[in-house]
Amino acid sequence: MISIIECIGMLAGMLTTFSFLPQVIKIWHTRNVSSISLLMYSLFSFGVFLWLLYGISISSLSMIIFNGITLCLSLSILYLKIVIEAGPKAQGNS
Repeated sequence: MISIIECIGMLAGMLTTFSFLPQVIKIWHTRNVSSISLLMYSLFSFGVFLWLLYGISISSLSMIIFNGITLCLSLSILYLKIVIEAGPKAQGNS
């Protein structure tokens, strides 16, 4: 049985994790990453990775699941930022 505290963690994890989904979708459709900070998403992704490790170390299911998903979403945004910004420059050099 899951405790009430773990249920709160699950709800918090769902809300904060899936708040990234609209940003990923918007970037994917518009290919506009001009307002995305490379430094912020790099630091954020590393922080989420550390939260994931912490969740694993304390065996917190909510922390493991939602930090794992958040890490994937934030790395997706970081990847799109790097690839989209490098795209025209890389094509111009060929």
